[in-house]
Amino acid sequence: MTAELVAKRVTNILAPQVLVIVMPPAVGLLAQGWSGAAWGLVASALCGGVPAAVIAVGVRRGWLDSHHIVDRTRRTKPLLAAVAAVLVALVLLILMGAPTLLVATVTAMLIALGVTVPITLRWKISFHAAVSAGTVVVLAHVLPAWPAVLGGAAVVALVCWARVRLSHHTWSQVTAGAAVGALITWGTLAAFGLS
Repeated sequence: MTAELVAKRVTNILAPQVLVIVMPPAVGLLAQGWSGAAWGLVASALCGGVPAAVIAVGVRRGWLDSHHIVDRTRRTKPLLAAVAAVLVALVLLILMGAPTLLVATVTAMLIALGVTVPITLRWKISFHAAVSAGTVVVLAHVLPAWPAVLGGAAVVALVCWARVRLSHHTWSQVTAGAAVGALITWGTLAAFGLS
């Protein structure tokens, strides 16, 4: 298998849409069993499913180059749809009394979008790196912390390498994305009293 093929597979398997769909139910399950997983499904359907559907329609109709939205100038509308979906998810989770961890996780997603969307309008910060790093921070909250951080850091490094290898980002763009994702998620969990 060539390095290019490995990079493509890593990019697809650990895409932001995939992580945002898979992570909330997994975190909910680890934190609170099946009821937590059910709450996580609500979060993943809105935070991940809606933006993924918008992107899929955009790709099918030729508005977007791929589900990774490589062309930075085409990111605005799908990202605004993601912001709207995450905001709706957050309001619903709060109103329905969802567990604090999922409310904090979705809040972190919204804040991260609030930071990265304006940046990407001028400079192509890596959403792959941001989402993977944020996911590691949340997983370190529900799994043994140090193994999750060390293993997660290796996965984030792999994601960053893949994005640079495919020439979709520079090292500064993936580093900035990872830093934003990790710091915002950690800060949000801390603000909710979860760190």
